[in-house]
Amino acid sequence: MDSNIDMKALFKMTYGMYVVSTVWEGKLNGQIANAAMQITGEPPCVAVCLNKQNLTTEMLLKSGVFGVSILELDVPMTFLGQYGFKCGRNIDKYCNVNYYLGETGVPIVTDWAISTFEAKVVHVLDLPTHVLFVGEVTASKFIKEAAPLTYADYHTVKKGKSPKTAPTFGFNVM
Repeated sequence: MDSNIDMKALFKMTYGMYVVSTVWEGKLNGQIANAAMQITGEPPCVAVCLNKQNLTTEMLLKSGVFGVSILELDVPMTFLGQYGFKCGRNIDKYCNVNYYLGETGVPIVTDWAISTFEAKVVHVLDLPTHVLFVGEVTASKFIKEAAPLTYADYHTVKKGKSPKTAPTFGFNVM
């Protein structure tokens, strides 16, 4: 890594923790992501950034639709582990999880979520290790009032680590 880049400086950026989900040919999949944000208000558009190696990315490139569940601070590590450290190629991530199918057909996780939305992809940007998806929001739902889980809380309160496919994997050494 370039010696001019201080990873601690980048770690001070604020991030939330989300389940990003999609569906392709009847298969549901989702993953934990911290790279998600609203980028416009009218029309409401959001962006999510996912690693090219992840099944969710592969499926989202085909389906063109995704859902996002904003996770609350109290979410247990076991839930985060199911979506963040296990692969949908090997397990059914929606087994024993409460969700509904949104208007686009994507699974919308409601366990530990404070709000949700779904979007149709309007632009895709291919990056060296990740793909940035920009989507126009087609539906959203407020679920409950609770503090959102930030990526800083994930590291400091929950003592979580980033998987190797996370954009913030380099922060594990901090």
